[in-house]
Amino acid sequence: MKITGITIVRNAVLNDFPVGEAISSILPVVDEMIVSVDKGDDDTDALIRSIKSDKLKIIYSTWDMNLREGGRVYALETDKVKSHVSPDTDWIFYIQADEVIHEKYHAVIRETAERYKDDKRVEGLLFQYLHFYGTYDYVGDSRKWYRHEVRIIRNDPGISSYKDAQGFRRGEVKLNVVPVAAEVYHYGWVKSPEQMRQKQKITARFYHDDKSIEVAPKKSDHFDFSQFDSLRKFTGTHPIVMQQRIASKNWHVELDVNQKKFTLKNWLLYWVEKKTGYRLFDFRNYKKIKA
Repeated sequence: MKITGITIVRNAVLNDFPVGEAISSILPVVDEMIVSVDKGDDDTDALIRSIKSDKLKIIYSTWDMNLREGGRVYALETDKVKSHVSPDTDWIFYIQADEVIHEKYHAVIRETAERYKDDKRVEGLLFQYLHFYGTYDYVGDSRKWYRHEVRIIRNDPGISSYKDAQGFRRGEVKLNVVPVAAEVYHYGWVKSPEQMRQKQKITARFYHDDKSIEVAPKKSDHFDFSQFDSLRKFTGTHPIVMQQRIASKNWHVELDVNQKKFTLKNWLLYWVEKKTGYRLFDFRNYKKIKA
């Protein structure tokens, strides 16, 4: 069985993406790792080249900044790097620049991929998600955070990245997937208040035209992390590859996990989810099957 990892990256230094940690976190799982780099406005290229691995293959791409509707450029670039995967690959492991896999899941990911390698009904493996917020101590636990997404797909040219590359589909048809007992640690909302606001400004360029950005209300240079609906304290451990980054954190954000900001409808949905573990009316970008 062969698994090839892929990712795309641009302005990782400016946005303080943990892309080095993201790539390193799946290197023990994959047989090859293809990274598509747009040199952008910083030294992302050097950052990627500093990763020491014989599995690493770097390619270069120039992102089309005119493809802004719905973040379409992310999906286009994901499909472009996917096209570089060799035909002898069975599975493609897609990781985003702010997603990290804990080492405790390496074995079960390989085992699950092996189990379904020859079962062509299974088009992808579905991961659970932990969305960290503000610091490494808090996790979002409301409906605004997606709970699952497909991160391993079969090496099939008919499967492509969907919308802004959150997941994958076959045309408009959702993929048939099975769950893997592993979580993706999503760190996209863990930054200093200044860095978080800067990232928002840079990311807006991939969803809105220049005119819309210019007329949008001007916001503070500091992101207000207190504006959340619901969080919980994280009591687990972070991946080993994240330890140095966590130790170097130079900002402090204290958040009240007792704070809940819900409409009555969302209060009821939140209560049901916490009591039963089931999320009513949840959007699913995939189709779970029994295999």
